[in-house]
Amino acid sequence: MGIIRVWIEEGCVTCGNSEEVCPEVFEIDVEAGTAIVHDSDDFSAYADKIRLAAASCPVNVIKFEEN
Repeated sequence: MGIIRVWIEEGCVTCGNSEEVCPEVFEIDVEAGTAIVHDSDDFSAYADKIRLAAASCPVNVIKFEEN
C-alpha cells in the first residue's frame, strides 16, 4: 500500500521528530509553530519513514492516508 496523503493536525508541539525522521516530507516551521508537509502527489518512496514519524510523534498529530 502506498501513502497518498500526509497531514499534520492541530496540536503540533514542534519537537522536531518528524523532520529528523523524514526531512524529505516534513519541515518544522518555527514561525507558524508547527510542522509542515512538503507537497507531493506520491509519498510512496518515503512510506516507512512517514509511518515511523507518525509513530514517534508525542502528540499523535501526524496523519496519513494509504490507498
